[in-house]
Amino acid sequence: MKSLAEHRKPEKRRQANRTRQKSRREVALLIETSNGYARGLLNGIISYMREHERWSVYLGEQGRGDDPPAWLSRWRGDGIIARIETDRIASAVVESGLPAVDVSAARKVKTIPWVETDDQAIAKMAAQHLLDRSFRHFAFCGDEHFNWSRWRCEHFQGAATEAGASCSVYRPSARANVDWDTMEDELGHWLLSLPRPVGVMASYDIRARHVLDACRRVGLAVPDQVAVIGVDNDEFLCDLSDPPLTSVASDSHRTGYEAAALLDRLMSGRERARGQAIFVQPLAVVTRRSTDVYALGDADVSAAVRFIREHALHGITVKDVLAEVPVSRRVLEGRFRKLLGRTPHEEIARIRFERVRQLLRETRLRLDEIARRSGFRNGEYLATAFRREFGTSPNEYRTSAGVTFTG
Repeated sequence: MKSLAEHRKPEKRRQANRTRQKSRREVALLIETSNGYARGLLNGIISYMREHERWSVYLGEQGRGDDPPAWLSRWRGDGIIARIETDRIASAVVESGLPAVDVSAARKVKTIPWVETDDQAIAKMAAQHLLDRSFRHFAFCGDEHFNWSRWRCEHFQGAATEAGASCSVYRPSARANVDWDTMEDELGHWLLSLPRPVGVMASYDIRARHVLDACRRVGLAVPDQVAVIGVDNDEFLCDLSDPPLTSVASDSHRTGYEAAALLDRLMSGRERARGQAIFVQPLAVVTRRSTDVYALGDADVSAAVRFIREHALHGITVKDVLAEVPVSRRVLEGRFRKLLGRTPHEEIARIRFERVRQLLRETRLRLDEIARRSGFRNGEYLATAFRREFGTSPNEYRTSAGVTFTG
């Protein structure tokens, strides 16, 4: 006859098996896969899992604005990362009672922590890109249904005002919001009413394509009369645009990574949910033909600027620039200062340092390789020049930028 202890052994084994099975956390991802930004979020989450303990992930065919999946109400997992953009999704996440991180700007649940792109930084980066091309007339085309679009508009207008530039904003009619043909007609009339040349920021790449379509429909030349810049750098959309679309690369990979890291801290009890926010800086402007123009009103300076921006990373000097432009150094520098507020040498340096900072933020490349890719003779020279320019070393800058992942 078996003792009581012997009878308990199978139950203990079953409990141990359940414990082992549950040692991997189960996480639901309520994120669509239909656009480049959302796929970037998912890639960032994957990167976090590669560097840390993997999760069992539940990812259905979720579309933007869809109802919560039916299985969520019965699911007994450990945490959720969601784009909470509807009241239904908000209710489902709250009712689950699980640790959650929101990766939407809608802010449907103020007590849930959220991780989002820095819309002020995005707008300022777009404005600076157009200012660098000497545009003084700006315009914004967005989608007022979304917080992130409204915020980008507000900050883009602020950057334009600060620079002494005008800024018009497209406000669609109620009918245009539900009928694309009406919107395209309105966009065309609006674009024709703007002073030209004009630099237009669209709140995201799809809206930027709408602007390009409207320009083509009313016969406005891009980029000569209307330069267009989008946001998110969805490469399929940008490269298929006519002409190819310049776009601000929002760092959705980093956003997903930070969301996963925050959820991990919440699930392990190392941090409490209190509606905290993490804003992720954009990476850079990816320039394509839709803004490949310089609204300078000076053919020689335009030619010099174009040559510098195409060749600055190849180790050129001002002497190389002068070989392309039939004026003296003194004349070119004077006209450069008048139109851009800096000399040709300073423009070369600015572009090189911009590239250096991008590579420091986005890669683990050694300093010698970064120097080679940005037009500096070697890593030692770059380190000295970088400290002189920014008051910090390249390594310190990389650390402050929070580069903690690869991939």
